[in-house]
Amino acid sequence: MAANTSSAPPLPPQALQLAEQALSRAGGTPLIGGNAVDLLIDARENFDAWLAAIRRARESVLLENYIVCDDVVGREFRDALRERAAAGVRVRVIRDWLGCLGNSREAFWKPLRDAGGEVRAYNPPRFDNPLGWLSRDHRKLLVTDGSLGFVSGICIAAKWLGDAQTGVTPWRDTGVAIRGPALVDMVAAFADTWSQLGAALDIDLVGRIPATAGSVDLRVVAERPSHASLFRTDQLIAAMARKNLWLTDAYFVGFAPYVQALIAAARDGVDVRLLVPGTSNLKLVARLSHAGYRPLLEAGIKVYEWNGSMLHAKTAVADGRWARIGSSNLNISSWMANCELDIAVENAGFAQQLAAQYEKDLENATEIVLAPARTPARVHAATRPRRGGGSSSRAAAGALRLANTIGAAISDRRVLGIAEAGLLPGATVVLVGLAIVAALWPRLVAWPFAVIALWLGASLLARYFGARRALATGNKDGRH
Repeated sequence: MAANTSSAPPLPPQALQLAEQALSRAGGTPLIGGNAVDLLIDARENFDAWLAAIRRARESVLLENYIVCDDVVGREFRDALRERAAAGVRVRVIRDWLGCLGNSREAFWKPLRDAGGEVRAYNPPRFDNPLGWLSRDHRKLLVTDGSLGFVSGICIAAKWLGDAQTGVTPWRDTGVAIRGPALVDMVAAFADTWSQLGAALDIDLVGRIPATAGSVDLRVVAERPSHASLFRTDQLIAAMARKNLWLTDAYFVGFAPYVQALIAAARDGVDVRLLVPGTSNLKLVARLSHAGYRPLLEAGIKVYEWNGSMLHAKTAVADGRWARIGSSNLNISSWMANCELDIAVENAGFAQQLAAQYEKDLENATEIVLAPARTPARVHAATRPRRGGGSSSRAAAGALRLANTIGAAISDRRVLGIAEAGLLPGATVVLVGLAIVAALWPRLVAWPFAVIALWLGASLLARYFGARRALATGNKDGRH
C-alpha cells in the first residue's frame, strides 16, 4: 500500500509564477512566507497544545469553534479561559449556535462572562432570515497573544478522545500549530466574523505578530458563505497535480464538478486516493457518499474506509509539495454555505510529513474495489463499531446530493450509476405519497405552504425595512 512520496519534478519558473498567481486568485489570499508549522495528530495532542497556549496567554485569546460541549473537555477549556479572563487577559469566543445546540447552554458560559470574557453565538435563529440556519460557522481556530495559532477540524468535546471503558478508540483528526506572519490573516478572519455578530474586535495584534518565525510558505483560506474560495482552490489543485493527490475527508459527498476534476486527474496518470470514515450516524448520508464511489473507482481512483471509531480529519496533499489542513469537508456545505478556515501549505518538508502520515493511516483502512456484481466491495472484511457523530452540515450536503440525483434522473443529463439509481425508489415513494396526501387531504399541504409563504414574505419585508434603516444611518454618518 506504500507509495513513493517524493516531490514531482520541479516546474519551470514561469509555470511556478502562473501557479502562484492562480492559487492566489482562486483562494483570494496571498502566499505568506516566513512561518513555522507543526503537525498535530489527533485530539489529545491538539487539546494539550491548545490548553497550554491558553494558560500561557498574557494579553489575548481568540477562540472560534463549531462545537463546545458541556463535558469534561469543554469544562476544562471553559475554566482555563475563565482563569485567564479573571487575570485580565482579553478572551473572545465565537461559537456556532446550531453546533452548540444541545451541547452547551448559555449557563455553561456564565462563569467566563462573569470573569470578563466575551462570547458570541454565530447565526442564531432570526425571523427575517428563515433559511439562515443553512450557513454555519464551522471553523476551528485559536490564536493566543498574536504569537501562536492553531487550525484544525477538531471540536472541543470529549468524544474526540474516545472511551477506553467501552472500547471506543479516539477519533482520527488532524491540526496544526502556526507561528509567524500568517497569524495576521488568521486574526483578520476571526475579526471579520466577530464584527458580524456585534461591535468590532477591540484587540489590535498586528504589531505583536512576528514578521518571520520559520521558512514555510502558506495561505490562510478563510471561507465565507457563497464565496467558494476553497472550492476554487481544490478544483485548481486537482487540475495542477502531476504525480499524486491524496485526500482525507470526514463527510465526502460527491459534487459533480469536483468529482469530474478528480476523474480527469486520475485518467491523466495522477495517483488519486480518498480516505473516508467507515461508519456514519446518518445512514442516508452514508448511502449518498457510497453512491459516489463507482465513478471514482472506474476512473482508477483508490477509495479507502477508515477502520477506527471515526475519521474526522480534512486534509489533502499533492505532489509532495502542497498540503491543506483545516475545517472544510469535500461537500457543497463547506464549499458554499459555511464559514470555514484552512491553511494551504507550499513546503516540501511539511507536505512529505503529511504524506507519511497518510500512508500510516492507510494501514488502518480497508480499500474499496469494484466487485463483479457492479457494486463496490471491500478488499477484506473489517469489524468496526457502528458509532458516528460530527458536523450537522452533512444533512444539508446529503439533501443536495439526493436532489442532484433526482434532478439528473428527471432531466436525463447523465447516466446514473447503480448506487445512485438505488436512491430513486425511495424518492419515488416519498413523491407519490405527497401526491396522494395532496389529492385526498389538500389542506394538509395547503396550510403548511401558506404558513411558510407568509413567514417568507414577512421576513423579506423585515429585511427591506432593515436595509433602508442601515442605508439611512450610513448616509447620515457620511458613508456610501
